[in-house]
Amino acid sequence: MCGFAGIVNFDGRPAERKALDRMGSSLFHRGPDDSGTHVDGSVGLAFRRLSILDLSPAAHQPMVSPDGNFVMVFNGEIYNYVELRHELESRGCRFRSSGDTEVLLQAYAVWGKDCLSKLNGMWAFLIYDKQRGVVFGARDRFGVKPLYRYRHSNGICFGSEIKAICASGLYTGGINWRVSSKFLLQGLLDEEEDTFYTGIAQVRPGTAFEITLDGSWTQWSYWSTSAIPAAEVTDPVGKFRDIFEDAVRLRMRSDVPVGVCLSGGLDSTSIICAMARIKSGVPTEAAKPLLAFCYMADEYDEKRYIADTLEQTRATLKVLETTPYTLWDSLPKFLRFQDEPVHSMTALIGYELMRLAAMNGVKVILNGQGADETAAGYPNYFREYWRTLVMDGRFRKAWKEVSAHSVGHCGIRNHSAIGALKEACQWQLHMIPAYRRYVSTKQQAANQANSWFQRELSGHLPADDYLSMDGRIETSLKLSVERSPLPIYLRVEDRNSMAHSVEVRLPFLDYRLVSLLFSLPTEWKLKGPLNKFILRQAMEGSIPESVRTRVGKMGFPTPMNKWLAGDLYKPLKDTLRSQEARERGIYNVDQILSDLERHQQGAVDVSGRLFNVAQFELWTRVLKQESSSRG
Repeated sequence: MCGFAGIVNFDGRPAERKALDRMGSSLFHRGPDDSGTHVDGSVGLAFRRLSILDLSPAAHQPMVSPDGNFVMVFNGEIYNYVELRHELESRGCRFRSSGDTEVLLQAYAVWGKDCLSKLNGMWAFLIYDKQRGVVFGARDRFGVKPLYRYRHSNGICFGSEIKAICASGLYTGGINWRVSSKFLLQGLLDEEEDTFYTGIAQVRPGTAFEITLDGSWTQWSYWSTSAIPAAEVTDPVGKFRDIFEDAVRLRMRSDVPVGVCLSGGLDSTSIICAMARIKSGVPTEAAKPLLAFCYMADEYDEKRYIADTLEQTRATLKVLETTPYTLWDSLPKFLRFQDEPVHSMTALIGYELMRLAAMNGVKVILNGQGADETAAGYPNYFREYWRTLVMDGRFRKAWKEVSAHSVGHCGIRNHSAIGALKEACQWQLHMIPAYRRYVSTKQQAANQANSWFQRELSGHLPADDYLSMDGRIETSLKLSVERSPLPIYLRVEDRNSMAHSVEVRLPFLDYRLVSLLFSLPTEWKLKGPLNKFILRQAMEGSIPESVRTRVGKMGFPTPMNKWLAGDLYKPLKDTLRSQEARERGIYNVDQILSDLERHQQGAVDVSGRLFNVAQFELWTRVLKQESSSRG
């Protein structure tokens, strides 16, 4: 796990080493163990290393192939590097190092761009192929590892984080108000290539590209959920169990200590129990403590489930102790690491958990991101499933599922059934262009009438996009992985962990597991009151039954509505009524303050919108400070 930057000049000028040094220095937190810079004419690469595999100098980057034809910077992990190494050695390749970086470089030398289909891992990399005169790059299938680009008049810059591009001295943009307005008015984040910085875009997940030294750019998608075919699987539960166990095993490969973030939920419990089983089978690992890191707000008590898991795994629990004041005070620094606003205060809990892991000497964390989006873990998926059944004319099946869900969740069966029928009819209407235009017009009017912001802000919004939406559960799951919410969660997770020089690995985003889940019917994901049904079946006898059969879901929640009405009321109010906020020219400050008062009194709950405005305001101040420090 590391950070890198790159410069390619299209006019033949040599890449500026000082600019690369600035870019690399801005990423120090991503790689405090080593650094390197390589300049070859108009191509320059800079690197910061966090040593996880092969801690020796042999794994130094930028890495140059023995024949000098290829130069690479790589951020991430290739989990199946041991198996790929054996395959490459059978083809005559020889290795100087023992880690995954050289395996990736040799894989490209042998297979070219086709090497991507062989990789199981998370990655972003650039390879300067001097033979062909191109820079080849790619980002992993799900975008676990980041990669940003900025094209200017004379060339292009790359960076693992936006701050690296800003530090280059080549960036001349500012706030992207199109993205900012979508966030402030609609709460949308990381749904597209564009960022909060004009001209800086992220390379999309599952995407590869080549750029020639004269600026010709070719980009293609090498993997997507839409390309996964339906399949007949003889034993889905057994296959899921086997792939999951292997995914955890591969992600435990490390030359440094490995820990886990533990909530009382199904995902993290499945991971830690698998880790405990795998450790027990390796004599050199069995005696080492298994460290788990946790946060428990008093309002969300999961102690019972966590206690059952600790009893089974014998893990050592490290509990995060923090306060609303501590989290608020850390917000500006947190936003510096994130580069962009985030989705909620829960992101700050993740930031502090990674700090706790680092304080305990842990450099690798396994986490449960991706399970909800691929195995249907969020509550809204039930409604979408029922709606899909109605749209398909499977009324009896829909009624059966609604009834079972209502019993398990103490819901009102008739109300849920009527809601599914109503939504099915609405989505049929969405297929009619005239109706889509009508809905879009209503949404635009609502955005313009938003009393918290100046009317001009809505003018930056793009037209609503219904092209990829059809109201079906299968489409919703694909969009959850590729558009929202998984991309923002992965961005937050990466910046939170790397802020403390910690690497996060995600077993549920092993592409073999995701491919299996998207090849199966929805019945394997949702059944009656249970979400992630196949995971629950696969974990029978492997995790505490209290966790496996629970129907609730928490994660690491924060009582944000309570905090903003209590402990954080004054600092929030001070931020909103400051001269800087009033001079920003986009807020109707008095209206926001009025609604803050109503929130404090319990008349409304606008905690999410309040936090978004507050963090956006603080982010603009951070942006101004960072720009001033760069001169």
